[in-house]
Amino acid sequence: MNWKQVPLGPLQTNCYLLINDQKEAVIFDPGGDGPQLNAYLKKEGITPLAILLTHAHFDHIGAVDDIRSEWNIEVYLHKDERDWLGDATKNGSAFFLGNQEIIIKDADHLIQEEGTLSIGSFKFSIYETPGHSPGSISFYFKPLGIVFSGDALFAGSIGRTDLPGGSHQLLLDSIHDKLLELPEETIVASGHGPTTTIGQEMDSNPFLSGF
Repeated sequence: MNWKQVPLGPLQTNCYLLINDQKEAVIFDPGGDGPQLNAYLKKEGITPLAILLTHAHFDHIGAVDDIRSEWNIEVYLHKDERDWLGDATKNGSAFFLGNQEIIIKDADHLIQEEGTLSIGSFKFSIYETPGHSPGSISFYFKPLGIVFSGDALFAGSIGRTDLPGGSHQLLLDSIHDKLLELPEETIVASGHGPTTTIGQEMDSNPFLSGF
């Protein structure tokens, strides 16, 4: 079992591949460059089982339909962003990409609440971590001690909260009540930049100094 960070798309958003020993994979946030990602998966002999979205901003969803159609797999998204994939205003592509708006098909599964999610041999704990966006969620994979946190928490920073549906206080509460409750050695696989750990951010992240 292992994982791989693959920066994709116009903002080089971190897509993650979580791969088991049978070379089956779950894909997190394929933000763009779909043909290249498909080619990589085929070259490495990796078979995707599903796409999990931490949230539905344009830079996290750009390759969803390329991957979904190539492998005939399903997409999971939180219910609070159910209509964002097909709405360029809500997913932000209308503002940031101009005439390259991203419009993709609806998610196949809407995550209703916190709990567990099993896909093949993979089992995740789902945490609702809104603040960067209303439907932001984090996926904790205990066997490897890693949490795929999207744009909630970064190395030395936190997600921006000036986009529609964002809330600075709500994001801080999400980080404090959900992510910082994970073991300190937990790897934080963020949507942008390098990975970090919960313990490192507790010790040195200036946005969390009051916790």
